[in-house]
Amino acid sequence: MIYQADEVRARFAKRGLDFDPTVEEIVRGILAAVREEGDAALDRFSLDLDGHLVEEIPKRLWREAYEDLDEELRDALETARERIEAFYREEAKGGFLKAEAGGVLGQLVRPLSRVGVYVPGGSAPLLSSLLMSAVPAKVAGVEEVIVASPPKVHPGVLAAAWVAGVDRLFAMGGAQAIAAMAFGTERVPRVDKIVGPGNAYVVAAKRQVYGVVGLDGLAGPTETLIVADGSASPRLLAADLLAQAEHGPDSEPWLLSPDRALLERVEAELARQLEGLPRAEVARRALEKGGLVLTRDLEEALDLANLYAPEHLCLALSDPLPWLGRVQNAGGVFLGEGSPEALGDYIAGPSHVMPTSGTARFQGGLALRDFLKVIPVVGLSEGAVKELSAKGALLARAEGLEGHARALDLRR
Repeated sequence: MIYQADEVRARFAKRGLDFDPTVEEIVRGILAAVREEGDAALDRFSLDLDGHLVEEIPKRLWREAYEDLDEELRDALETARERIEAFYREEAKGGFLKAEAGGVLGQLVRPLSRVGVYVPGGSAPLLSSLLMSAVPAKVAGVEEVIVASPPKVHPGVLAAAWVAGVDRLFAMGGAQAIAAMAFGTERVPRVDKIVGPGNAYVVAAKRQVYGVVGLDGLAGPTETLIVADGSASPRLLAADLLAQAEHGPDSEPWLLSPDRALLERVEAELARQLEGLPRAEVARRALEKGGLVLTRDLEEALDLANLYAPEHLCLALSDPLPWLGRVQNAGGVFLGEGSPEALGDYIAGPSHVMPTSGTARFQGGLALRDFLKVIPVVGLSEGAVKELSAKGALLARAEGLEGHARALDLRR
């Protein structure tokens, strides 16, 4: 079905993360039990929900899983790690100290000590998600990276842990894994931050432990929005929409274009390509969540894209670079149909952990800064303190904080 722009505008404007009250209540109980009982509760939930006790998987098994991989797949993993490392080494991570007549001001930038990475289980082993979360943490200088993935952990995930240089890996999943990393148990150390995607229970658990630990964000179903002109290939556009749609029935693939003929050709191409897709039923349901949208022009298409704030924004335009300046809200931008989002999922360089459900309005994709903390440094000279204290005291008294004002008066 081809929508008119006005038919989707209100829907795009209202996007946000939804939380199921039933899931929230179940998760609250799991978190409380693990916090109170530690490993006993962790094992109980793991046995009930996953059919296995929690276990730490030794590194020799990671190495064996890596060595058992086909040589070409090993090479692909190594290439992905190298490209992710190279991309994040370009991100600035230094602080500064600036000495002036009035003293010294600056910032200390320090990596987090310990980070937990959640890698979902389910129908597909997301070894790429491990690389995309753990490698940037390592580049940032995080001392210890701990991975949690539901039992039984897929050999591909073990191999990816070996390639990424992870420190420890636990076979544990769901809200109980988030609880263990957030609160710590005798077996599982407490982390400073938890990153990585997960199902509704994992997302609810992350939201509820925020403040005990830091978070990279809260991930909903994945989404792609493509803006295309008449130069784009209907065959490639359909393939890119289906690549996103096969993630799950809640995925949202969108195509916006002012070219009705293009949209009609893509609609026909989607029907054709669905016939041979192994996850066709999943993709078909996802296509119903998204759609094809006819816009007046490319300007309106970009305005709608910014309103939607997609996880992945693909500019399938004959000359995409001039349009980059109009992008305000997106987790990641892919320039031209020759730079498909599917490459971004695996090997382009930037992490594929990106904001969903409209949260790209206020948050970007996973970056080095997610694993760093900035500590301001203040060391003022005696003269600067005397000069500033009077004005500082005025501000303090305007707020009704006399103790602050008197502390500054003593420095005048």
